[in-house]
Amino acid sequence: MNIEVYEEEITPDLMNLLLSADPDKKAILSYLSGALVLVCKDGDIFVSIAVLINSAGAFELKNLAVLKPYQGLGIAKSMIQKSKQIAKEAGAKMMEVGTGNSSFSQLALYQKCGFRMHSIEPNFFKSYPEPIIENGVRCIDMVRLRVEL
Repeated sequence: MNIEVYEEEITPDLMNLLLSADPDKKAILSYLSGALVLVCKDGDIFVSIAVLINSAGAFELKNLAVLKPYQGLGIAKSMIQKSKQIAKEAGAKMMEVGTGNSSFSQLALYQKCGFRMHSIEPNFFKSYPEPIIENGVRCIDMVRLRVEL
């Protein structure tokens, strides 16, 4: 499987992947404009997608999703590594990612990839159209993590 920059229209399969990580389609559409999109494919199947935003030299990983049958195979770690490499090559000194307070596996993944907790945005997910429940916990706050590049 190869990770590459994707410059075409977002297909329904890719949108479904993005929605698996962020259930707010309106939010996804707002950050896709001008974003750098990475994909990982297995043959003709999109198995992972990552969305990176470069804002004044500071990169943010806005969305990262892996197709369920491919989870646990190290694809997310590879996507994060590639994202960090791209950001560093573009001159960024730091990369940030945000995830929900209830996203325990994502919090662990980002820390395994060198990110450290930086801040919390209270009530970030409260305005989402539907409440998000993960691991029996309501997702309300955004936990921000950062890594130096």
